[in-house]
Amino acid sequence: MRVSLSSLGAAAFRTAFGFGQREVAHWFPGHMAKGLKQMRASLRKVDCIIEIHDARIPFSGRNPLFQENLDVRPHLLVLNKMDLADTSKKWSILKQLERDGVKNVLFTDCLKQRDDSVKKIVPLVTELIHNASRFHREEDRSYCLMVIGVPNVGKSSLINALRRTNLKKGKASRVGGEPGITKAVLTKIQVCERPLMYLLDTPGVLPPKIENIETGMKLALCGTILDHLVGEDIIADYLLFSLNRLQRFGYVEKYELEGPCDDIQHVLKCIAVKLGKTQRVKAITGIGDVTIKMPNYSAAAYDFIRAFRKGELGKVMLDG
Repeated sequence: MRVSLSSLGAAAFRTAFGFGQREVAHWFPGHMAKGLKQMRASLRKVDCIIEIHDARIPFSGRNPLFQENLDVRPHLLVLNKMDLADTSKKWSILKQLERDGVKNVLFTDCLKQRDDSVKKIVPLVTELIHNASRFHREEDRSYCLMVIGVPNVGKSSLINALRRTNLKKGKASRVGGEPGITKAVLTKIQVCERPLMYLLDTPGVLPPKIENIETGMKLALCGTILDHLVGEDIIADYLLFSLNRLQRFGYVEKYELEGPCDDIQHVLKCIAVKLGKTQRVKAITGIGDVTIKMPNYSAAAYDFIRAFRKGELGKVMLDG
């Protein structure tokens, strides 16, 4: 749903998000550090790196440690969840990535049963490997790939999609909606028969320190950082700010609001009322303690964020 800002008045919305003294948690658990160490150790067995990232944030949050430590092999960037992204900016994104030295890029939706982009991965990877030195792996007839990325961008979904497309087989990797499902570098998983191709799954690895708080908020909004480490109230407020800034007002129709709004408390109250999300709280009055029903703002924030992540509030591009 698009509404012209001119009809609402540009001053109706915030032009910047007030972060105050907030800090995005530096979420770098032990399994992440261990995973990166295992990735480095496994490089001798790898012919090509497939980096997967969320298409809604094609620039934000890509881990620089990957480039520093692993970018010594042919590299393919897969921008996943394109069904949730505003791809009208696709060509400008590709041009910017090319300026940054990333030439091989595919947009995918790995949860889709049939995704034509997934079909392109094996031929493209095969070409990249043929055009590069395989070092000590020249005699090996099979190819080994490594899939890398920050948490919850679809690494396991990509592996399962490749198996579904090329082997007509089911799931090989566990898929979950929370970051941190894959804890360690797994053994080889076959993803193609001709050519014989295997893939190493890896845990999602965030930078040990996220320098830019806005980048951190985008990562949190897309579900790559556990919600409770940032706070669902803050994530919901940043979501409202982002939707208004992008003139994406699908939330108005979904939650039956009177119109676009920049006040997160009002929006959450309306969501709670519409969904019947209430909680009983005790209040002290002149006649003693009484129990009253109040809107459950936490439950409303949870629903608001999940609706965004499912694409129910419209397609967005948070970078750009």
